[in-house]
Amino acid sequence: MKKIVIHSEYIKLDQFLKLSECVPTGGMAKALLQDQAIKVNGEIEERRGRKLYPGDQIEVEGSGSFEVEAKA
Repeated sequence: MKKIVIHSEYIKLDQFLKLSECVPTGGMAKALLQDQAIKVNGEIEERRGRKLYPGDQIEVEGSGSFEVEAKA
């Protein structure tokens, strides 16, 4: 599982997908969400604006598993 470090309290899912290099654009993030290809903490997520906090685990079909981590 790859750790993705954020420097704020939370990050929105579409921003996270770009930061983790799963998608190059927000439009592609929207397509992944519509295809139900993303799970947050084991549940399918369809909202681009879903707030992710440190400790949340994200699975992206075709890209792998990630965990949000706060900057120490």
